[in-house]
Amino acid sequence: MDNYTPQLPDDNDLYEHHAFTVDKGQTPLRIDKYLMNFVENATRNKIQAAAKNGSIYVNGSPVKSNYKVKPDDQIRVLFAHPPHENLLVGEAIDIDVVYEDEALLVVNKPAGMVVHPGHGNYSGTLINALIYRFDNLPNNSSERPGLVHRIDKDTSGLLVIAKTEQAMASLSLQFAEKTSEREYVALVWGNIEEDKGIIEGNIGRHPKNRLQNTVFLDDESSKGKSAVTHFKVLERLGYVTLVSCKLETGRTHQIRVHMKYIGHTLFNDERYGGDKILKGTTFTKYKQFVDNCFKVLPRQALHAKTLGFTHPTTGEFMKFDTSIPDDMQQCIEKWRGYVKHQEFE
Repeated sequence: MDNYTPQLPDDNDLYEHHAFTVDKGQTPLRIDKYLMNFVENATRNKIQAAAKNGSIYVNGSPVKSNYKVKPDDQIRVLFAHPPHENLLVGEAIDIDVVYEDEALLVVNKPAGMVVHPGHGNYSGTLINALIYRFDNLPNNSSERPGLVHRIDKDTSGLLVIAKTEQAMASLSLQFAEKTSEREYVALVWGNIEEDKGIIEGNIGRHPKNRLQNTVFLDDESSKGKSAVTHFKVLERLGYVTLVSCKLETGRTHQIRVHMKYIGHTLFNDERYGGDKILKGTTFTKYKQFVDNCFKVLPRQALHAKTLGFTHPTTGEFMKFDTSIPDDMQQCIEKWRGYVKHQEFE
């Protein structure tokens, strides 16, 4: 299922909040059930209420919640108010600024902070903090002020923010042309046998669950966008492995998807199944140990540790590094303690 760019109704009284084109292979399915897989934080009751209010359109006409979607249907969810993410409001939120000058700033985003407003997260984001602090930040191609790139809500680490149009153009080009440097540290399930490797595979929306991305195989090479991740083992900890991942491309959920693709899902990555015990014993004590690790690190074990780019004004290559945050470090220490007292296959 791909996004498409529809036209607004002639009267322009309604605002588009979601738009989808149904996959060609989709079997008939009630639209309320269908949309639950593709609208984040949606409940069936909310979807049914939207249909009852005449807010769900298929091929230009409003439908009820029992309508069954068909291949190539064009679905739109319309309301009488603009999407909340288009109504940006500055908020006095503390941000960890690692570096700042007239052209840009580098911030260390904590886990739990959303980068930009979106469905279900309309306040408390990094963008809300930035527009409170700065006037007239340049917009990127998605009309998001200052944002050159992004990391997921529950991923911690470094982001560069553009303060001028020149900086936005230069930094965006560097990310597009793969001349910037980004290194992440991740804790993944299982023992990775290779010391290092390259993961290649087109990444796109999962055909059955739009909240996930997936890797498409060679015979589906026309789907998704090319993605390349370089990984290196930093430490083997029995049933988990600490790895460094360097991005050649910057696809949504790239490391999370690529590591799952090679059989090493990120530790406690709820969206991709890493919040379950994927490797280890059946002993109760082990289950308790893993549960304690999940409590210490209640998110996916992923941190954007280093970031490098050429300064858009001075031409100097700049590189920044951050420490692994406490929650992830505590989890790693727990595994170090565990592995000292165990024998592994």
